[in-house]
Amino acid sequence: MKWGLFKIKNNERGFTLIELLIVLIILGLLAALVAPRFFGHVGRSKLKAAKMQIELFGTALDAMRLDIGRYPTTDEGLALTRSSPGSVEGWRGPYIPKNIPLDPWRRPYVYLSPGEHGEYEIISYGADGAAGGTGEDQDIVNWKDIEE
Repeated sequence: MKWGLFKIKNNERGFTLIELLIVLIILGLLAALVAPRFFGHVGRSKLKAAKMQIELFGTALDAMRLDIGRYPTTDEGLALTRSSPGSVEGWRGPYIPKNIPLDPWRRPYVYLSPGEHGEYEIISYGADGAAGGTGEDQDIVNWKDIEE
């Protein structure tokens, strides 16, 4: 049989439907084994990224405290590390070079001063956006390490 430019022989055959289904099942099983491990690392990376950002905010807040003699109030927030309202004597910022980023879950960090655990608190409420939780839902804070 001749078909266009290609010559097809009757004794040549492709994959059967059963063979294709078996290959798809094997690929599905492999994906089911690999995907949870991969996505577990993504969630853990977000926790670590939030912790590193909180530590950078802490460094900026400490530098600002050396200049103005205090940490920002809750109302002033982390925004005071970026720009001074003009009434803050000794301010020599900006102490953070870029705009205040959102946490890895696209929500703003919570800043409290004074805090229950120190002169200030910086909090990201994790993947669920609510206080408390474990794993990816745990709160990331400046006064303790990430729970394993």
